[in-house]
Amino acid sequence: MTKTSSYTDITTLAERLRDVPYEPILRTIGRVAAREGIEAYAVGGMVRDVLLGRSTRDLDFVTVGPDTGLALAEAVGKELGGQTAHVYPKFGTAAIRVSREEAGRDRPLVLEFVTARKESYRADSRKPEVEAGTLEDDQHRRDFTVNAMAIHLTPDRFGALIDPFDGRRDLERQTIDTPLDPEATFEDDPLRMIRGARFATQLEFRVSDRVFDAMGTQAHRVEIMSQERITEELHKILEADTPSIGFKILEASGVLEHFMPEIQRLKGVDVVNGRDHKDNFYHTLEVLDNVADRTADRPGRATRWLRWAALLHDVAKPKTKRFDDEAGWTFHGHEDVGARMIPDLFRKWRLPTDERMDYVQTLVRLHLRPIALGNEKVTDSAVRRLLYEAGDDVDDLMTLVRSDVTSNNPDRRRRYQRAFDRVEEKMRVVEEKDRLRNFEPPVDGYEIMETLGIEEGVAVGVAKTWIREAVLDGEISNEHDAAYDYLMAIKDEALRRGALFEAMQDRLEGAENRALGAIKEVVFEDPDLPDDRSAALAYLDAVKTEALTDKEESNAA
Repeated sequence: MTKTSSYTDITTLAERLRDVPYEPILRTIGRVAAREGIEAYAVGGMVRDVLLGRSTRDLDFVTVGPDTGLALAEAVGKELGGQTAHVYPKFGTAAIRVSREEAGRDRPLVLEFVTARKESYRADSRKPEVEAGTLEDDQHRRDFTVNAMAIHLTPDRFGALIDPFDGRRDLERQTIDTPLDPEATFEDDPLRMIRGARFATQLEFRVSDRVFDAMGTQAHRVEIMSQERITEELHKILEADTPSIGFKILEASGVLEHFMPEIQRLKGVDVVNGRDHKDNFYHTLEVLDNVADRTADRPGRATRWLRWAALLHDVAKPKTKRFDDEAGWTFHGHEDVGARMIPDLFRKWRLPTDERMDYVQTLVRLHLRPIALGNEKVTDSAVRRLLYEAGDDVDDLMTLVRSDVTSNNPDRRRRYQRAFDRVEEKMRVVEEKDRLRNFEPPVDGYEIMETLGIEEGVAVGVAKTWIREAVLDGEISNEHDAAYDYLMAIKDEALRRGALFEAMQDRLEGAENRALGAIKEVVFEDPDLPDDRSAALAYLDAVKTEALTDKEESNAA
């Protein structure tokens, strides 16, 4: 059942199509289709974007008749000078990549051809049963009215609009609505709920009341979706100009809690003794929009992981929230707890667990650090440590921390931004003087091993770490000779501590090896480790006992 009248309600788009750079390609496809006797239409996002005057990366075409999509793709490929049609018979689709020059635009186009089909879903499955269909069948299966329009390509009717669900009217009303009953639409394919929020975000539209209500009714259905498909939609929401739109729709409709409960838990305000805290969900979205605004000169995809960092920068606040009679609400350590949560979240959401995860983790862990550095009495040492820990990501970190200022008080916002100006000037001065970005100790592990006549081990790690700390603390300059002299001064203690660690390692048996991390930390950092060997081993033995006890108590809890 259509929303409005009808299939014969046709408006020409020929005038509008003359303004798009790929019009010659559309006319070529129409001529080839007519020559081959294939009924073909341009459909979906391209039609929507032509009506909105937006650029388009992919062009989708529907043909009527078994295997006609594949046949048309191969014929078009030959017509375009022997372009390869990548055919996927299992899915009944084919694609052609058209170069920038041939497309008459600044980036390539992808032409995708598919045979018209109709789909039906079982209640417990996200995979449809598919059979050949008409253009009308194909439009009926489309997710939203603004994506269900088609245009004729044959030369005698080129540009005629086929709009059975009044998608053009929904474009004018800036509304996301479904061709059919939204509850049935979302029950068939629950991902459409997230896609609806995505299109609303990208187009800055609203979702219709009936779509919003159906999202609430069918929200639980997203739990059957593959995480990969959900995450691809999340990327597109995050990369939009105002990403908060999509997250607000997903949260308000009840969909978000079914696939991102960690973000949902940020919502809400607690009050004790008349004292409350800000709603961290809406604060997070404001930070996310601020990041998008501050990086508006770059494509959204280029700042994808910075935007993920903005979304996750306060993710641990629900875990760390405490009320203190004097201080009020606190979230102490949420940056460190949040950073430790990132690997599990990335695995859960099927995000890459490589340097991109490390980048997000670094920004989450460091996002409060520059605030403390705004104090005029902050030492160069603190600035050096931030430069060392942030490395090449320090500029993105500063974008995040500036975006994190969401106070309604303009004077407060100005004070913070001026403080960050001072931080960046301090970093510039220290970086110019000490060259600490992507810092590596001027005496590396190989030179330490050669100088001390030892193999790789804890003693090398101790020496390398202490040299690094001396540079960061300003005790020695970031130069080879100064670092080498410092190595000679600490070498005996580094060797002693390495030998103590090896002795403890030899003593440990079975489950006792779980204490190795705690022992290593003391060997590297504890200034109170006794000078006497027997006393030092007894000291480390006590560390072992305490560490094992703590682990047992933690497991019991």
